[in-house]
Amino acid sequence: MHIGIFSDTYFPQLNGVATSIQTLSRALEQRGHQVYLFTPSDPRQKEADDPHVFRLRSIPFFLVKNYRATVAYPPHVVNMIDKLNLDVIHTQTEFSVGVLGKFVSSRRGIPMVHTYHTMYEDYVHYIAGGHLVTPEMAGKFSKIFCNTASHVIAPTAKTEHLLKHYGVSKPIHVIPTGIDTTNFEKSRYSDEEILSLRESLGLKADTPVIISIGRIAKEKSIDVIIRALPALIRKLPEVRFVIVGEGMEAENLLQLAQSLGVTEHLLFTGGKPWSEIGKYYRLGNVFCSASVSETQGLTFAEAMAAGIPVVAKKDECIENIVSDGQTGLLFEKEEDLPQLLYRVLTDRACSEMLSQNGIDAMQKLSVEAFADHVEALYQQVIAETAAQGPKQHRHLSLPFRSPIQTVRHAISVPYHILGSGISKHVLSHGEDQTPKNGTK
Repeated sequence: MHIGIFSDTYFPQLNGVATSIQTLSRALEQRGHQVYLFTPSDPRQKEADDPHVFRLRSIPFFLVKNYRATVAYPPHVVNMIDKLNLDVIHTQTEFSVGVLGKFVSSRRGIPMVHTYHTMYEDYVHYIAGGHLVTPEMAGKFSKIFCNTASHVIAPTAKTEHLLKHYGVSKPIHVIPTGIDTTNFEKSRYSDEEILSLRESLGLKADTPVIISIGRIAKEKSIDVIIRALPALIRKLPEVRFVIVGEGMEAENLLQLAQSLGVTEHLLFTGGKPWSEIGKYYRLGNVFCSASVSETQGLTFAEAMAAGIPVVAKKDECIENIVSDGQTGLLFEKEEDLPQLLYRVLTDRACSEMLSQNGIDAMQKLSVEAFADHVEALYQQVIAETAAQGPKQHRHLSLPFRSPIQTVRHAISVPYHILGSGISKHVLSHGEDQTPKNGTK
């Protein structure tokens, strides 16, 4: 099969969507399929991508720091995609590049699968403090886009339930993202490497470390962990909380730490290359997250694969990953968190039990099972489309718009999506800037 994946985010951005796409792409290519990825350009991407990764001209997305919005879809790009003879389109976003994927799907009659990654009702605070876009509008947006796909993938049952609540009527398949554990296995890094990394960050070999890895954002609820530090520090004065990642909430978290008098126990490392993330997990004696906005909780799985005990806020999204008292410890009330962290950091038997159980549990989330299910779904939608007979190709125009107009229209995308197609108003055309080395 020739498969086109369309996403607004990919490495070097560090998040679960990028991880999921890379994992799926590699597994499908190993099975002999050809995968093409379309994603915005990113100035932080210093190395040449695989020649089948096409980076589209973009600008910073002003609502979310370090994210990019595609600002141009030159006709030659759409024509180039036409020549790839895609059998199936897999959109991984509902915004700019996802809209391009939907456009190509409608234009050429190519079946489209959509993976719903983001609980948008937890993100409306980014737009005018939540006063411009409401959770109800986010739900309507999600319903409209998902119902333009042939089939929808939900990474967890929690996501499936939410989409049905929104009114999504297309078939929904719960397919958890597989975890490639090779980058996280304990044997990958020596004790000397981990000790050297600790020393470079001012941490001693025996310093108890709480680790958090991922995007630093309000919905990740990192503030809950910081508020747990004063009570924990009274019992374990040498503890440190290391936050690996980047995001708009870092300054607010630092101010919170200062107000609580725990700044010296907090360490921000900034974003790190994907190739080094496994090593940074190993910095921790416990991985902690209070987020309930996840759709699949890949960071929990990565921590467990690395043998790091997990303490997390109880939530439906991690029910298939973290079992309380077996593969991790779960809390419901914020005031219970300091004691759970203290237990894992001081009870060696508990820590070792959680570590080993976590490693064993990760065998269930294999990459092979992930690829099996997605591959079968692709084959199903291709067969269904073929059974419907050939469709007349739609030739939709691509209007010229400025970057400001593009962003404005990207925000209003959900209200321009029409049943089986896309309004011409959601796509913009701009100057072609096609770099070498296979990046477009």
